[in-house]
Amino acid sequence: MADVAAAGDHAPTAEERISLAPNWKLVWWRFRKHRLAVASALVLLGLYAVVLCPEFFSTHDPEATDARLAFIPIQRVRLFDGGRLSPWVPGIAGKRNPTTLRMEWRLDEARKVPVRFFVTSHQYRVLGLVPARVHLLGAEAGVHLLGTDRLGRDQWSRLAHGTQTSMTIGLVAVTLSVVFGVLLGGISGYAGGLPDLVIQRVIELLQSLPTIPIWLALTAALPRDWSPLRVFFAITVILSLVGWTTLGREVRGRFLALREEDYVLAAELAGASRARIIGRHMVPNFLSHIIATSTLAIPAMIINETALSFLGLGIRPPAISWGVLLQEAQNIQTLALAPWLLIPGVVVIFSVLAFNVVGDGLRDAADPYGH
Repeated sequence: MADVAAAGDHAPTAEERISLAPNWKLVWWRFRKHRLAVASALVLLGLYAVVLCPEFFSTHDPEATDARLAFIPIQRVRLFDGGRLSPWVPGIAGKRNPTTLRMEWRLDEARKVPVRFFVTSHQYRVLGLVPARVHLLGAEAGVHLLGTDRLGRDQWSRLAHGTQTSMTIGLVAVTLSVVFGVLLGGISGYAGGLPDLVIQRVIELLQSLPTIPIWLALTAALPRDWSPLRVFFAITVILSLVGWTTLGREVRGRFLALREEDYVLAAELAGASRARIIGRHMVPNFLSHIIATSTLAIPAMIINETALSFLGLGIRPPAISWGVLLQEAQNIQTLALAPWLLIPGVVVIFSVLAFNVVGDGLRDAADPYGH
């Protein structure tokens, strides 16, 4: 009896843990082996932390203008001063150009401006609800971590708010695309018949249209007097209406195979409704694939929004997005004076790469035949 009890109390082996683990845990175990994907996921978590509260990370009001402070160079933070930990940035010194009458700013390394963390500055609302005045960092003399633009607006603060807009549009547009794709693709694959015929013809019609001209035409048709919030939602819907077709076909193909499975037939005999069969029994079987596909679709949405805003057809000032920020970098002469205006483009590149790496990692982790 003691031997039987000891046998029953033994710790499960690795094979037993794998055989008993749910699918999401298996995906996580595979995903965390992909070190580059895990690092990219941490980058994305940092970006979405900025999305939740960009005001906390801002050092200035993103809309505050002062033409006298135009094209201040980047004030890079130095962590150490004389061998001890004491963050500071170099001061700035300006001189008016006698030819162009423009203020020209340069860094004054001899003047050290101390940087403080969790400082009190201009008021904002966390998630639009809770009033707060605490910011991540700041300095008494003012600090411009990424310089300023032609109107003297702080680029670091504007980049934080642009991150909120562009990342949110990508996430919301893909979420709507997933809803459309799973709903319409599920109906097409499970019901068959006339609904399948109609939905597939609609998908073929949308896929046959040239994507970029359609986006340009729809966004150009938006009224110029619309508020930034209405334009935001309109751009999101436009991007999602065209982006659901690929997932819709994938879902249809999976449903055509799954509807003949024994557990689906058992649910039908038990009297379960079609909505319950689709949502409770069929979709969870390839939910990991949907998540991986969605992660790979987000960077495409971000690129599309950035391109439309850069061309002046997407998000429009005074709203701020990565595309709006890159509008300031259209002029070669401006770039010669302030190359730091291209930094939003670097952020776009790294965020898109991070999404793609995470998507590849999730897709490999969710592949039951890849391990």
